[in-house]
Amino acid sequence: MTAASEARPLPGTTPAAGRRPVAAKGGEVVERPASQDRKGPDTGGPGEEEEPKPWRSEGLPSKPPAPRRPRINWWRFALTLLLVYAGFFLISSFFDGRAVETVSYTQFTHQVEAKNVKNVYAKGFSIQGELKKAAQDPDSGNRSYTRFSTEMPVFADQHQLYQQLTAAGVEIRADPVTGDRGFFANLLLSLLPVLFLAALWIWFVRRSSGGMMGGGAGGLGGMGRPKSATPVDAGKVRVDFDDVAGIDEVENELAEIVDYLKRPDRYRRLGAKLPKGVLLAGPPGTGKTLLARAVAGEADVPFFSASASEFIEMIVGVGASRVRELFEEARKVAPSIIFIDEIDAIGRTRGGSTVGGHDEREQTLNQILTEMDGFSGSEGVIVIAATNRSEILDPALLRPGRFDRTVMVAAPDAGGRVAILEVHTRGVPLADDVSLERLAKNSPGMTGADLANLVNEAALLAAKRSNDKVHARDFADALEKIQLGTARAVVIPEEERRRTAYHEAGHALLGMLQPGADPVRKISIIPRGRALGVTLSTPDTDRYAYDERYLRGRIVGALGGMAAEQIVYGVITTGAENDLEQVTAIARGMVGRWGMSPRIGPLTILPGSGDSRPAAAPATLAAVDEETRRIVDECYEIAQDVLKENRERLDGIVIALLEHETLGEAEAYAAAGLPGAARGPSPSGSGSELRSPR
Repeated sequence: MTAASEARPLPGTTPAAGRRPVAAKGGEVVERPASQDRKGPDTGGPGEEEEPKPWRSEGLPSKPPAPRRPRINWWRFALTLLLVYAGFFLISSFFDGRAVETVSYTQFTHQVEAKNVKNVYAKGFSIQGELKKAAQDPDSGNRSYTRFSTEMPVFADQHQLYQQLTAAGVEIRADPVTGDRGFFANLLLSLLPVLFLAALWIWFVRRSSGGMMGGGAGGLGGMGRPKSATPVDAGKVRVDFDDVAGIDEVENELAEIVDYLKRPDRYRRLGAKLPKGVLLAGPPGTGKTLLARAVAGEADVPFFSASASEFIEMIVGVGASRVRELFEEARKVAPSIIFIDEIDAIGRTRGGSTVGGHDEREQTLNQILTEMDGFSGSEGVIVIAATNRSEILDPALLRPGRFDRTVMVAAPDAGGRVAILEVHTRGVPLADDVSLERLAKNSPGMTGADLANLVNEAALLAAKRSNDKVHARDFADALEKIQLGTARAVVIPEEERRRTAYHEAGHALLGMLQPGADPVRKISIIPRGRALGVTLSTPDTDRYAYDERYLRGRIVGALGGMAAEQIVYGVITTGAENDLEQVTAIARGMVGRWGMSPRIGPLTILPGSGDSRPAAAPATLAAVDEETRRIVDECYEIAQDVLKENRERLDGIVIALLEHETLGEAEAYAAAGLPGAARGPSPSGSGSELRSPR
C-alpha cells in the first residue's frame, strides 16, 4: 500500500512557538552523585531489601532499616505439606490395609466351594471379599492373599452364586469389605481441602496486614501499611537543571517553585504559599519526567515518582490506599516532590464510566483530590503531574488549590533541536561533514526523545559499517529510517513498480507545483513497512498555524497519488487508503473545528479529543459531511487538472524513479524539470489561481 506523502502532524497539533524539550547530556541522562555537591544526607549503607512499592523514590534521608522477621517461603511450605501427606498415606497404607489381590472368577468360585470365603460385598458385577484362611493365587505366581476382588461375567447365574454363598455360610455385606486407603489416609484426604483453605486465608490476612514475617508487599498487591523508607546509597545520583538542555522557558516557569523549596522563609514572611500542584502538559518524549526530576534535584528534596496506572487494580479501594500511602511517605520527609506520570489514566472527567460512578479509577482520583486539599501550603509537599491529553482531565484537578499551574512542554523549534542534538552528541565522535543545523532543519516536529533516538540510530549504523566516526550519511540513513520506515527486501512485479512510481510521482509533482507547499525532500518506491512507496515533504521552517490555502494544498497533494493512477491507468487502487484518511481528517477539521466553511461558519461542531458525544444536531452534522465532500471534490478536480497539464513532468519523475528507486530533493526537482525548491505560480500558466486555492 502506498503511504501518504507527508510525515508531519495534522494541522492543529503543531506545538506553540518557543517551546523546547528537555534533553539529557550525551544521549542519556547525565547525573552526578549526590555526595559531590549536595548538602542533603543522601548517605548510608544499604539495608534489608524491601518489597517493591508502586512508586520510585530518590533523595530520601538515610535511616536504619526497620527490623524484619524471617520471610516464609510459601513454595517450600507447600512442598513440605505435600511430603507429610504422602508419608502419612504410605504409613497408613502399610499398617492399616493389607494388599487386595485381583483374582479370576474361577478362583473365586473354587474358594466358595472350599468354604474358605468369610464375607463378600458386591456392586454391580464387581465383587470384593475376605478369605477365612490365606490362599495362593496361581495366576500371580502363587502369591498369598486374604483380601480379594474379582469381576463376575455377564453370563454367570447370579441366583446360583447366591445359593452357593448361602450354603457355604458366607456373610454377604452391604458395605465394602476392603478400602483403597487406610484410616489416616482417608482422614488426611478429607482434611486436605480445609487445610488448604486455612493456609490461603492465613496468607491473605498476612498480605493485607502488610507484613507479619515479611508479609509481602502489603495489602492487595502492595496496598498495605507503609514501611520505613529505603535509604539511598551514597552513590545515588540526582538530576538538576545543569543536566538538561533546551528548557529556557519551562525552566523560568518552575524556577519560582525551586526557589521556594530552597528558601521557604523568604516567601512565608510575606504570606506566600507554595503551589500545591504543577501540571506538565505536552506531547510524549518532550522530557516531562526528566524535568520533574530536575526540579527535585535542583531544590535538593526527596523525589517520589509513579505512573497513574500503577495505582489501579481490579479490587476497588486498592488505588485509593496506595495514594494515601504515597502522600504519607512524602509528608514524612517534607519538603518533597511527588511526580505522577500519565495522570490522565485516572484523572479523566468523572461521571462517564459505564460501570457506575464510584469505580476504582474515580475512587483513586477522589483520594488524590482529598490529599491535595489536605496540604496546608507550609508542608512543603508539591505534586507534579504529566499528561499529553490535558483536555480530558477533570476540571476539579485543574482548579486553583490543586494543580495551580499548567506548564506547556512542547516539541522544540529549530534552535531547540540544535541545542538538543549538541547535548546528545557530546559523547559521539562526529565526522567533519556532519551539520547539526542541517539535521535540525530536516527534522521538524521531532521531540527530545526522537532526537536522542536519531543520534543512537546513526551511531549504530556507523558501528555496523565499521566507521571510526559518525558521518552525515549515517545521520541521513537513520533519519530516513525513522521518518519513512525500514526498507523491506521484497520483489515487486514490474507493472506494480510502475504503478507505485506514478502514485508517488503524483504526490511529489503536486507538492512541487502548488505555491507555498512544503518542499519535497525525498521520493522512494522501495517498500517500507506496509507502504510500497513514500514521498517525504517537510517545511523549511517550523509552522505553528495553518491557513485555509495551505490546508487545501495539503489535500491536493495527498490526492495526487490517486489522481495520477486514475489518469494513467483509469482505475483506483487500495494504495490510496492512508492518503484518504489524511484527506478526510483535514477536510472535516476545516469544516467542523476551524470555521473554514462559509456554510457552517465560525463554529466548533465536531467533538473534541476523548469526547464521543455529538456537539450538534443531526442536520448540522449532515451539513458538515456535505461541506467536507465539497472541499475534497474541489481539491481532487484541481489535482487531476494540474497533473494532466503537466503529464511530461509526471512521466519524467516516473522514469527517474524506476531507474534509481529513490530520489533526493535535487534529483526529484531535476527529474521534473523544475528549478530546485523555489516554486512560484503553477507552470501551466493560466488558471494558476484556480489551481492554487490556498
